[in-house]
Amino acid sequence: MNKPSEFTASSSIAVSEEQAQVARVLKNTYLLLGMMLAFSSFTAWYSFSNNLPRPGILITLVGFYGLMFGIHKAKNSALGLVFAFGLTGFMGYTIGPIISAYVSAGAGETVSLALGMTAAVFVGMSAIAIITKKDFSFLGSFLFAGGLVLMAVMLISFIFSVPGLSLAVSAGFALFASLCMLYETSRIVRGGERNYMIAAVGLFVSIYNLFLSLLHLLGAGGGD
Repeated sequence: MNKPSEFTASSSIAVSEEQAQVARVLKNTYLLLGMMLAFSSFTAWYSFSNNLPRPGILITLVGFYGLMFGIHKAKNSALGLVFAFGLTGFMGYTIGPIISAYVSAGAGETVSLALGMTAAVFVGMSAIAIITKKDFSFLGSFLFAGGLVLMAVMLISFIFSVPGLSLAVSAGFALFASLCMLYETSRIVRGGERNYMIAAVGLFVSIYNLFLSLLHLLGAGGGD
């Protein structure tokens, strides 16, 4: 006769443990993300202050994908954190010369506006996922296909000079990065992602892409 009540109690305990684990992953993710952003900001400042040259597209791609591969291979070890900070530091270095170019052109306000908009979108998307707790897993296939299309169009924009194509790519990446934030945060909240390092890196990359995309769009809109 006590089996229903025992089952209910066990279910409640399981739900509580699940919620506690999700809360821990979310807390650790944002804590690590904050440290990554701080380290990336430092390397961006160092690159900016010393007028370091912007690495070429080949070095950037090799560095990014090489470090991402290392992160996923060592995601359950301390070495994964080394790769993670290596990636965020490298990405900060690549953005320093871009910011320097805008500031030198007298477009420092554009950089600040892009940064503020990036922060607002991140907070907004995170709040939607955390407060509503809705399942946004349906975005997974869309983001995968969209990412491939954006990469193909970006490659075309590098090869051919098509008016307005680079702006379209930036607008596409801005939307893509925003939806990635929503999707990735939703996975954490719903227990789909338990590795806070992978979660933090994913959010960092989305923030980076959104900032660069908004910077390009705002710069073009302001004639910079």
